[in-house]
Amino acid sequence: VLTHRGAVSNLLNLAFWQTMADVAQAGAVAAGEPPPGSDKVFGEGEPGSVLAVPLFHVTGCNCCLHPITAVGGKLVLMHRWDAERALELIERERTTTFTGVPTMARELINSPDFATRDTSSLQHLGGGGAAVQPDLVHKIEERLEGRPSTGYGLTEVNGVITINSAHFFLAKPESVGPPLPIMEARIVGDDGTDQPTGDPGRLWVRGGNVFRGYLNQPEANAEILVDGWFDTGDIGYLDEDGFLFLVDRAKDMVLRGGENIYSAEVEAAIYEHPAIAEAAVFAVPDERLGERVGVAIVLLSGESLTADELRVHTAALIASFKVPEDVWFLDDPLPRNANGKFVKRELRDMLVGTTVD
Repeated sequence: VLTHRGAVSNLLNLAFWQTMADVAQAGAVAAGEPPPGSDKVFGEGEPGSVLAVPLFHVTGCNCCLHPITAVGGKLVLMHRWDAERALELIERERTTTFTGVPTMARELINSPDFATRDTSSLQHLGGGGAAVQPDLVHKIEERLEGRPSTGYGLTEVNGVITINSAHFFLAKPESVGPPLPIMEARIVGDDGTDQPTGDPGRLWVRGGNVFRGYLNQPEANAEILVDGWFDTGDIGYLDEDGFLFLVDRAKDMVLRGGENIYSAEVEAAIYEHPAIAEAAVFAVPDERLGERVGVAIVLLSGESLTADELRVHTAALIASFKVPEDVWFLDDPLPRNANGKFVKRELRDMLVGTTVD
């Protein structure tokens, strides 16, 4: 349940971020080290942005439409995503920023048209909604001459939690940035207490932009909303300067090209097959999509099943983009913790990079 207050708070966060960026820029200039590019939220000159994501996503509505409207800028709509068309629009309309999912940023950078199109107006190229891999960040930094931006946010917070761009990015390129001004962040350990600086734990945030809860799910809300704090379910740490570094995604959700895929849904479909004894779905790193769906399978004794047969079965029950692309069949039971739950991180570390079935 999102609120108008939450949407406005997201706008205020972006506005106050501009003040933070201006102060940092002034300090860098005074020290004789001005960062390349711009620290402006929408770049220098007339603000403009290409909208390449759906308006029913928080990225499209709260992080593109609302801010660009608030500053009286230009929003260029795309009928459907196409990297070459987006580059054409950036050149023609002289847009100053592009925000989509990392898949789009990667396809823009890798497009054969990138070298021939005039993208000099583009001050920021960033993305959210999926895992941003380090190599993409470095490619953006190289090809946009130090004008990359990264960030971190969730639907549940009406958009953005952190931003890292220009001066801040150059200082800590592996970070997703410091928490925005009108929200708080803390890292909580398994015992419910705050973690020391630099130690990973679950990220909790608080502020006017946090949602009211999931509709008609009081038990789930009681677990994630505590005294005004929202447990994001993501794992990270804060450094000595308050910059957030993401370590892992909790809650077993796969972020494939900006789409949330819940492993429980995929596992439920897989378990419908009569040959399955155990199944654990987890995220596999993907250069283009950020993440893709992988699964480890243990069959019932005497049963046989191929990866293609499993995919056909699963595709009949769930959307095609949720069907596992990487399938491993194991002879031994899947690793479990003391509570009897599958240890998916151990599975991922053991299997990713090995031959799939």
